[in-house]
Amino acid sequence: MIFKKETLFLFTMLLLSTGAIAQLNYLPQGSPRAKVMQRVGITDIVVEYSRPQVKDRVVWGNLVPYGLSPNNFGTAAEIPWRAGANENTTIYFPADVKVEGKELKSGTYGLHMIPKEDGSFTVIFSNNSSSWGSYFYNEAEDALRVEVMSEEAPHHEMLTYEFISVGNDKTTLALFWSEKQIPVQIEVPTTDLVISRIKDDLRSQVGFSRQSWEQAAGYALRAGEIDQAEQWINAAIAGNFFSQKTFQNLVTKSAILKAKGDTGEADKALDEAISMANMAQLNTLGYQLLGQKNFDKAIEVFELNAKNNPSNANVFDSLGEGYKQAGMKDKAIANLKKSLSLNPPAAVKANSLKLLKELGVEIAQ
Repeated sequence: MIFKKETLFLFTMLLLSTGAIAQLNYLPQGSPRAKVMQRVGITDIVVEYSRPQVKDRVVWGNLVPYGLSPNNFGTAAEIPWRAGANENTTIYFPADVKVEGKELKSGTYGLHMIPKEDGSFTVIFSNNSSSWGSYFYNEAEDALRVEVMSEEAPHHEMLTYEFISVGNDKTTLALFWSEKQIPVQIEVPTTDLVISRIKDDLRSQVGFSRQSWEQAAGYALRAGEIDQAEQWINAAIAGNFFSQKTFQNLVTKSAILKAKGDTGEADKALDEAISMANMAQLNTLGYQLLGQKNFDKAIEVFELNAKNNPSNANVFDSLGEGYKQAGMKDKAIANLKKSLSLNPPAAVKANSLKLLKELGVEIAQ
């Protein structure tokens, strides 16, 4: 079939106008696309970028010029570095954060940088995250600029983004390339985010479980939100859908009262918890009290457990360890030997022998 020129032209224009011309977007690139994600608390920070290689080139001040670069394409006369290759490097924050101490709203940002001869970098977060590279960069679209100082680093042939330190509420994102790293500090309000999410979840089906309220109270206590912790533990103990005191919620209640400075009521709640505890719960509580250097109460708990379970080797091993940490050597030795006399499991036996050796007592095996 032979097309006339006019027909072929119209057919071509139709393809163009309807976007029907296909592009081979899957072909391998010289600077392959990459993605790195890091969870900070409950916040997933995501960086997407392309990875150029050094290839024996001088990167800083040459391949990547210092300052803004003249631009002969696009709409900007001078442009920052795209902090990668090819399409925009982007960074996604699902929650509001602080970058180098400055507030930045949640969202996806185009990431650009301006290197300087003194080793410092201006890091730019642009509201425009969809442009190709920096060719259409517009300073008016900046959401935030921060200043950071680069550091020397082992050679990285391929440009790499890495989260080099991570905590529950902060992280350091670093760009590595050639012999430099460019670190950027990011803070996340994890406690506020978690408390807010818990409040929402407790209004859903999750809130019909007593354990959910106990977990919520425990988190709030560890986060220092004492009043909120008390509200939630009281709901766990005497909620509308359940009204039940348990070992766990009474221990948590005791810790909350102690944090509030109400030592008398804290001791009452702890004693009530102890009265309903099983062997494993008492053993765990004893070690928690040892960790708090509350040796008298820890030994009281371990002694009760030994009294209630006179044929169990592990409770005497724990009691011996409690006495040892409290500096009561003779009682420690006696109870560790008692543990060994009860045919203990291998792990318990090994611990008793280790503790006795530390106390200067060698037992023939």
